Amino acid sequence: MTTVSEPTVTETGVTVSAGSFRVVPVAGHIGAEITDVDLRGEFTADQVAELTAALHEYKVLFFRDQQIGHAEQIAFSRLFGAVTPSHPYDDDAPTEYPEILAVDSRLYEKRFGVRKFSYTNYWHTDVSPLVNPPAASLLRAEIAPERGGDTHWTNLAAVYAGLPDSLKELLDGLRAGHRFGGKNPAWDSESDYAKKVAKAPLVTEHPVVRVHPVTGEKILFVNPGFTTRIVGLSPRQSDALLDLLYAELADPAYTVRFRWERGSLAFWDNRATAHLAPSDLNHLDVTRVLYRTTLEGEVPVGVDGEPSRSISGAKFVGNAGAPEHDAA
Repeated sequence: MTTVSEPTVTETGVTVSAGSFRVVPVAGHIGAEITDVDLRGEFTADQVAELTAALHEYKVLFFRDQQIGHAEQIAFSRLFGAVTPSHPYDDDAPTEYPEILAVDSRLYEKRFGVRKFSYTNYWHTDVSPLVNPPAASLLRAEIAPERGGDTHWTNLAAVYAGLPDSLKELLDGLRAGHRFGGKNPAWDSESDYAKKVAKAPLVTEHPVVRVHPVTGEKILFVNPGFTTRIVGLSPRQSDALLDLLYAELADPAYTVRFRWERGSLAFWDNRATAHLAPSDLNHLDVTRVLYRTTLEGEVPVGVDGEPSRSISGAKFVGNAGAPEHDAA
């Protein structure tokens, strides 16, 4: 691949990089498809910077027809930061690739005691109960069903921006509790997985509105998958406010939907998005297999400058040896 020159924007809104890839926005508030790129290739620092800028602007980037495996996915991920182990509770990652999380429908019934196609079918930000949730996630499709199984993302910066000023003022000063499993864990209470989570719980109090460390955007940082309560409010008040916010983040105006095919890859800013796994496959006899990598994140900071506070669980750190340009 050649060095990127200054990109240009066409009349259709397509960002074109001379001699390199194209950035094609796909929805009004979120999402862009990256074309004319082979993730097995070499990337210059300028190209990494351009992809990082696109990630921050569009929140999730989509790649098609990528002929890569675990090693290539990890290598591409490392261009943008330190790659973490697969998951705080994952002990069955491929032994030769401990950074890879298998999102495999064939594993979930054994793991959770119920038929599932993902960890949770609620809107969620990846592992937000960590005191330092991942900065970004990358998910690659190996086996995709012929129909169904789409993933949705929502732009939490746009959601916050769309709120009335009076509500923003209230939210800016609040904290929320996040717990792995949320209020209604999606696994059988007697399963081995439930016992594993109970033995080493992840619980953190995050600002309800965090400030993006790169863009400076204010981001609504609650999600129905992991947020359990608003600190300082009664249960009734907390539930009412969270229900209002969840309705806002699920507004289709802020979302994008992605149809998986073998070789597709999605790369999203986990600080500024939530996503929704499919719930339309449980009645179908199909297999869905995707593989995820995550990049080490920092401790969120609120509008008041105060960082998140861990109640239970340590920081989740990436592997040593990440490249110098920790761009994401």
